[in-house]
Parts: sequence; structure tokens; C-alpha cells
Amino acid sequence: MKHLKLWMFLLAVPLTGIAQELKGTDLIPFDPAVRTGKLKNGLTYYIRKNNKPENKVDLRLVINAGSILEDDDQQGLAHFMEHMCFNGTKRFPKNQLVDYLQSIGVKFGQHLNAYTSFDETAYFLPIPSDDPEKLEKGFQIIEDWAFNTVLTPEEIDKERGVVLEEYRIGLGAENRMRKRFMPKMMYQSHYADRMPIGQKEILENFTYDKIKKFYKDWYRPDLMAVIVVGDIDVDKMEKKVKEHFSSYQNPKNERPRKVYDVPNHKETFVAIETDKEATGSQVQLIYKDYETPKPIVTINDFKESLAEGLFSTMLNNRLEELRNSSNPPFTFGYSYHGQTWARTKEGYQSFAMTSEGKQLEGLKTLVEENNRVRKYGFTQAELDRAKTEWLAIMERAYNEKDKMDSDRFVSEYQSHFLEKEPVLGMEWGFTTMKKLLPEITLVQIDKLVNDYIKNDNRVVVFTGPEKEGVKQPTESEVLTVLNSNGDDIKPYEEGVAATSLLRNEVKPGSISKKETNAKLGTTTLFLSNGAKVTYKKTDFKNDEVLMDAVSFGGSDTYSNEDYKKTSWANSGLPEAGFSGLKLNDINKFMTGKIARVNPYIYDETEGIRGSTTPKDMEYMFQMIHAYFTDLNYDKEAFNSYVQKRKAMFGNMLSRPESYFSNEFYKFINADNPRYVSPFPTESDWDNQDYELAYKKYKERFANAGDFEFFFVGNIDDKAMEDFSAKYIASLPASDKREKAVDLGIRSLRGDHKKIIYRGTEPKSKVLIRYRGDAKYSPKEDLAMQALGEILTIKLVEELRENESGVYGINASGGMSKVPYGSYRFTISFPCGPENAEKLTESALRELKKIIDNGPEAKDLAKYKEGELMDFKKDIKENRMWLSNLKNAYTENEDPENILKYEDKVNALTAKDIQDVAKKYVANDKIIGILMPEKS
Repeated sequence: MKHLKLWMFLLAVPLTGIAQELKGTDLIPFDPAVRTGKLKNGLTYYIRKNNKPENKVDLRLVINAGSILEDDDQQGLAHFMEHMCFNGTKRFPKNQLVDYLQSIGVKFGQHLNAYTSFDETAYFLPIPSDDPEKLEKGFQIIEDWAFNTVLTPEEIDKERGVVLEEYRIGLGAENRMRKRFMPKMMYQSHYADRMPIGQKEILENFTYDKIKKFYKDWYRPDLMAVIVVGDIDVDKMEKKVKEHFSSYQNPKNERPRKVYDVPNHKETFVAIETDKEATGSQVQLIYKDYETPKPIVTINDFKESLAEGLFSTMLNNRLEELRNSSNPPFTFGYSYHGQTWARTKEGYQSFAMTSEGKQLEGLKTLVEENNRVRKYGFTQAELDRAKTEWLAIMERAYNEKDKMDSDRFVSEYQSHFLEKEPVLGMEWGFTTMKKLLPEITLVQIDKLVNDYIKNDNRVVVFTGPEKEGVKQPTESEVLTVLNSNGDDIKPYEEGVAATSLLRNEVKPGSISKKETNAKLGTTTLFLSNGAKVTYKKTDFKNDEVLMDAVSFGGSDTYSNEDYKKTSWANSGLPEAGFSGLKLNDINKFMTGKIARVNPYIYDETEGIRGSTTPKDMEYMFQMIHAYFTDLNYDKEAFNSYVQKRKAMFGNMLSRPESYFSNEFYKFINADNPRYVSPFPTESDWDNQDYELAYKKYKERFANAGDFEFFFVGNIDDKAMEDFSAKYIASLPASDKREKAVDLGIRSLRGDHKKIIYRGTEPKSKVLIRYRGDAKYSPKEDLAMQALGEILTIKLVEELRENESGVYGINASGGMSKVPYGSYRFTISFPCGPENAEKLTESALRELKKIIDNGPEAKDLAKYKEGELMDFKKDIKENRMWLSNLKNAYTENEDPENILKYEDKVNALTAKDIQDVAKKYVANDKIIGILMPEKS
């Protein structure tokens, strides 16, 4: 999506010497903060110093080759090759690579990863940069991936099972419908028959020479880029790149890296696909461009891309207004001009998610809005708002120019290598956009729609559930809607703009007392109405302030009957807006202002969370005040919300995995009088009582004195004190203080097994669950978390690498104090039905080893390295601190414990982990297994 990728320039550091005069034909300068070059063998490299996060470097190997280059007998082998790079290289035989990386804190699947698409393959390797030996090993790894993967028959055959399990995960309704519509979507294109996952028969039976040939043909220097971004010395890294990659040569008589096009077509193709397991109804409308996209090279290209972005912003604002209307034509809708499935083909694309049976209506709305723009254009007010919105986002990115994470830069340089996207410096980009945006006119933008909309080279795809009583539209009906000219369409109406977020006078309160905590760097304000505000000033981000306010009580204070009548309605209450303003009014008023606030009611607590910038912090406080005191009562808005939610959830249980979850949790909550399914039915929505939910909300937020407010970010002390006194201390309050309520309700305990049959594909899922009451212990909580991480390592080794039975598997555990002391532990994985019982036994056997013998020392060390590596990054994130302050309050723990976390992790012993395993997960497990329906 060309105009969306344009935002990547906001991730670069400043340029100096900005030219005062811009000429349309001038070339866009390349950010000099990036050192780039090309070795004699054609390998490209990008190197940049970036200190966030500290002592870490992101290495990435990018191959300009993917599934599109596979021969007919290699379908799926580009992706298979990606797998093999982790299964034995020259320096790291068999599984030693993953084992080594885990030993230095790099988690497989979380930090260490890769992907294969049609046109490229990319490998991600974040490693510590403060240890020369680890850094050298990192370069050895990406060098081995590029040129020294050892494709032994033994390892290839072992990996077949893993890749086939990944193939199995993708089976289902979406896959079946995609196979049917792709020949129309990518008409006569190679992309239609080169899905990266490949063909099952080939994955099962390909001979070893086929994958070796793919590796030899396409893993070569002239198709590669090495990207190095992090807390590093650029000169040393450039030297390492040359040392590790200069000696390799391209193969003789190398195969040309063919670029595949998507042919144009005069026909309009319509695909109407249904499936009994489809969960939702969607509409896709694509007008393909005639020409191959050109890279953004000059100032004129840059300006044109800005215009495209503004066009999409304005049109999507209109679609969002329709989504928020009393009778929304879709659950979600958007349009943009950008890349299709193929790198070589762009188009103007519109999408919508609709209620079942409403796809034609959704398409009609998309076509009407396109025609409205074509007939009347946009208004100047809309353009002004879009420019203001872009400038606000640009300014925020500019303010964060020295606080960007390295992985954001890496993605930008990958796009430059693969698709020639520009690499701009922040100073140049910010200055240039501020200069160019005012020059973009309505005339320039309005003419885009005539380039986008055409009567040929277009495709319409409907996908949705196959259900009795739901009539599918015909191709003729679709074409009639598509070809409507919009003669009866009226111009867009602006409406009256709001002038304030508050309609009632605010009578400020005051600050009664102030305390500071030097260790945590926090300040606590005690307000005149009893509310408390705790905030922490940080320099982690220049333009970020996060907040969360919480009070005990929640929906556990409701009767069983009231709980069931309001459980789903609660989330729809904010749809009414506040202060007499509808959502569309609020959104327009907030154009150019970055502040968001969302109230919530959970079982044990109620609260409000939000985010903003230092500049717009007062708007966040005004929203807090409004949600406490002036939430609108608007049944029409609530009904609109329900309509959209019915569409979203209506067919969710058609998906076998969702049905399994629903039945499993229904089974373990059979005796719970308050149990509510996570997948509400249409009757569930019809039984929600909006009036009651609104009344309960007002009760929950009637006493601000029972709330603790937490703020973390770039905070000005005076602003925090002023806004707290004005907008929070002024909230209604009383002396009443609530606590979390333990209703005494527990889910099923003991040893049980539940087999659930659903689905037509050969897919299973296993869920092993342990849960019970326990006195909360911070030490045991940490040990349970460690048990989950360590068991995951062992399960990957055994069930994935040794048994080749799963693609992904996870174990996790922990303890809670609220509303009662409890422990939890789960193991889950998808697999083939024929292996479900055997793999369940294997998983329990690995757990039993830890129960009997404790974890191996090397696995405990891996856990500690990974946990501490994550912690060192997270401790410099605002969200981590906000979570710590809030959780310490709700769990009645000392927030200073975070300062001792590294010591606690280092002090954790194998015996600690074995003890909690013996105590909590030796018995009383509930096993759920999803099996396909019996034929």
C-alpha cells in the first residue's frame, strides 16, 4: 500500500541542510543516517545506529525470492526452506542453532522468527550487542542461513511433519473459499497457483534434490540484503558484513529472477463463495490499475502519494460515519489505493464486513460512496481535517524521532530493498510534508477517483456462511449494483461541528496532599473528593502519556439475573457518546488531537484507560470527566452497536475451533449460574437490557473517591496537578469504599476429559487445563510462570522437533489474588486427529519429568536469559510501568517489587519450579480435545 508505506519515513532520524526550494523533479534524498552499500557479489546492506532498546541489535536477512519462483514440483519449498534454516547449518548442526539462541535469551517464535511470502523471504534475529562473542555468533547465523544450510535427508524428513502441521492449521473455510476465488482475483497470473504454503502432495513426497535446487538457485548474494540496526558501532558492523558475505559468489548461469505480472482483463469477475464453516460475510471490490506501480522517487511522486493518502483518509472518515449511524450498512468498511496480492499490481480496493444476507447492501454503500466522490468531490472542511490529522500524526512521530525501536527501521530498509520505497530522514520528511500538504488541492484529490474507478479490470468477491434461509446474491445483481451511476446520490453533508467535549460547567476541586516515592519516581496526589492520582514521569517516549483508573466492585456486585442481562451490553455503552455528542461529533472535534479514553466494567473492577500526548493531555482529562458524569443515553446508538456485534459473532460458532472453545468452557462451567458464553448468540444480544446496563454503569462510576488513577509518560507536574484538581477532584464522590467480591463460584475441578466433534477438515486441538484455589504467593507465581516457559521449551523440542507432530505449542501458568487466591496452568496445541491422544501423552510425560526431577539446569538458564532480556527492554516502556502500578494496587502488592524483579528471577531455583509443579499440576487436570466430525 504505497501511501501507507509512506509513513515509514517517520521512523528515521534527522537530516541536516534542508533545501529551502523544492522542485517537483528533484529526487528524494536518502537518509544519510543509514549506511548502505553493495558488495561486489551484489549483496546489499543497510546499517544504522539506534539506541532503543539499549545493548541490542536487530539483524535481518532478506531474500528477494519467495513462492512465486517455485517450479511446478517445488510448490511449498520456498517456505519449507525457511524451516530448514533452523534445522541445521554448517556451524550449528541439527537443532543447535535454536538451542544456542535460547541460551542467550532469544526466544524461538517470539524474538527469533521468519516468514515466506510470494515474493520474499525474511529472517529476524534480535541479539545482545554488548557481547562481542554473541554478536559474532549472530553474524555467523545469518551467514549460515544465507549460504550454509545443511539439507540432510534426515532433517528434511523430520521437518515434513512440522510443515504439514502448519499446512493443516491453514485448512478451513477461508482456505476453501480462497482456492475458488483466487483464479478470478489474480486472473491468469502465476500468483493464483503459488500460495506460499504449497501443495500437500508435494510437501509429503518431494525428493531432496528439489529443495536443494531451490536453495542453490535463489539464495544468492545478488538477491539478498543484510540489515543491521541497533546499539552498535556502524564501522565495525560494516566490516563484519564484508567479512561474512564478501567471499560468496553467485551461481554460474544463474536463473533470471523473473518478475511476474497480473494481466489486465476487460471482464468484470464476480466470485460469490460460501462455506458452512465461514464465520462472517465480507465484500471485496478491487479496481486494478492498468500499469505496473512506479516507485516514489521524486518530489512529485511524494506529493502524489500524499494526495492518495488524503483521499483514503477522507473517504474512510465517511465510511466510519456510516458505521456509527443508527442503521449501519456494514460492521466495518474501508478503502485505499495500494498493492494487491502481487508486488507488481496495485489497485483501488474497498472492503466491508456485513451482516449475513447484507453483502449486496454493503457493496451498494461502497459503490455509492465512490460515486458520491466522483460526482461531488470532497468538501474543503474534509480536506482540512485530513491534513490536520496527518500533521498531528507526523508531529508525534517527529517528536519521537530519537525514541524509535530498531525493528521499525529494519522494516523500512527491507521495503527499500524489495520495493524501492524511499528512505527519508525525519527532518527532511517532516519539513517537506508541511510544505507540500498545503499545496494539495481538492481538484488534485477529486480527480483521483476518475483514475481509480473503471468499468473493466475489476473483481468483486463475496465470501460468507452457507446457511439455510440465507439467500446469496446473483452475479447479475452484483453487476447491477456495481454499474449504477449514482444519479440519485446527494452531496455529503458536513453537519454542525462541536465546540467542546464538555457541556456542563466544571467546578474544580483541590489537592489535599502530595507524596513522592523516590525509588519508583512516582508522585501521588490526594484529591479533595477522596480520589488518588499516582503518576510517574518518564523519558521513554517524548510524546506519550498512558493512564488507567480502577475501582473495586465491577459486575460481581450485580445479581445473577442482572449480570446476564448486562454482560454484553456493557461494552456497547460508550457507543452513545457523551456530553450530548455522538461518536461522529466527537471524532470530528478530535481531528488533529491525539487522545483516547475507554471506560470498562469487568467482573471485579470498573475503570477507565486512555492515552494521549503531553500537548493534548487536557482532552484526555475532559473525556475522563465526561465518562464519569455525562455518558449519553441513546438506545438508537446501542441498537446500532448490537446490530454490528450480531454480524461479528453471529456465525462464529461455525468455526470448529470456536465451537470447541465454547463447548469446553460450557462443560467446565456447568454449575456456574453466572456463566456467559464467550460467543454470544443472536438471542443473547436480544436479551441484553440497555436501560439496566446504563443504570448500573452510572452506579459504578458514581463515586470517584473509590478510584485510583495512574498516569505514566512525559508528564508536566503543573499540568498534572491542574488537570487532576479540575477534572478529577471535581467528580462526584462519597466515603464508601468497595472491595473485590468473591462470589464463591468455581469452575469444574478434578480429572476430566471432554472430546468435542466439529469440522470437516482433519484438524484437532488439545487443551489441558489445571486450576484451583491456592494461597497467593509472589514467589510461587513467578515459579509457575517459569514452569510454563520451561515446559514450552521442552514441548517444542519433543513434540515439534523430535516427533514432528505440531507446528506450535504453548504452556503457561501463574497465580492470582483477586477475587480469591488461585493458580492456573494450561497446555495447548493444534495437531492431526490421528496424533491427538499420543501427543497429549507426550506433553504430560514432559510435564511429569519436571514434576519428578525438576527442570534441567540448561532450560532454567534459558528461561532466565530470555526473561531478563525481555525485562531490560520492558522496564523502559511506559506500558510496563503503568501495568505495574495498577496491578500492585489491585493485587495489594508493593509496587517497589519491580525493582527487585531481576534478583527474584536470578534467585529462582530448579527446586522452586519442581515444588510448584508437584503442588499444583500433578493431579486434577481437565483435557479437552477437538476432533473432526465422524463421517
